[in-house]
Amino acid sequence: MSFQPVIPTTGYVGWRFLSRTLPAQQEAFKQSAPVARATEYFRDNIAKVKTVDGLMADRRLLDVALGAFGLDQDIASRAFIRKVLAEGTLKDDAFANRLADKRYAQLARAFGFGDLGARTGLPSFATEIVTRFEARRFEVAVGEQDGNMRLALSLSQGLADATTAGGKDAQWFSVMGLTPVRAVFEKALGFPPAFGSIDLDQQLAAFKVRARATFGTDNVADFANPVQQEKLIRLFLIRSEAASGGGFSSANIALALLGGRS
Repeated sequence: MSFQPVIPTTGYVGWRFLSRTLPAQQEAFKQSAPVARATEYFRDNIAKVKTVDGLMADRRLLDVALGAFGLDQDIASRAFIRKVLAEGTLKDDAFANRLADKRYAQLARAFGFGDLGARTGLPSFATEIVTRFEARRFEVAVGEQDGNMRLALSLSQGLADATTAGGKDAQWFSVMGLTPVRAVFEKALGFPPAFGSIDLDQQLAAFKVRARATFGTDNVADFANPVQQEKLIRLFLIRSEAASGGGFSSANIALALLGGRS
């Protein structure tokens, strides 16, 4: 039987519990049989893979590769993933660079097949991918119980990825291109569902204005700070629960706000 994360309640109160117990729960998840088998196989075999075709030919390796970037749902889209990996990211018009979701570019860049050559034989490569895989799969397990909690849990890595971009605007565009991170910001800042359909430059301006008004900063890098990040997560979860009509009572709101002070 696979490990099931323990989340006793929803919303920000549930998030505080998950945060406190996260190291122990993540370790138990890593040691569970399905995850341990997958990561051991990847560590033992990935260095032998030197080409896109080699990776595509081994479903177990591909499952870990995609899972590390939260792209598990694409395991059956073989032609699509092959194109992402083969074209790499060095050319502006490479397939991955033209996709709105920048996780595909992260995947292509990490494996390097279409860039400067396979990175699979590097000493740190297996650990790099396995660490991401374990974290993303734990998020999936959390998401099976609470989708909003999964988004909150993925925020730290998503922000770390976004802040590798150049200047302030480039980092906001990265946020806009990382689906889970964007979802957290959109809900926390109170944007409507149709917000993503307007012009990108208008979205950029709106993100910056709302972030500055709500959190006192329009710099994505500032949200890597644990205190600021927690404020973002708290507002995201409170607004998500309120929008769901899940009985988010005044007592629950009070508990959430008090929990944010500790």
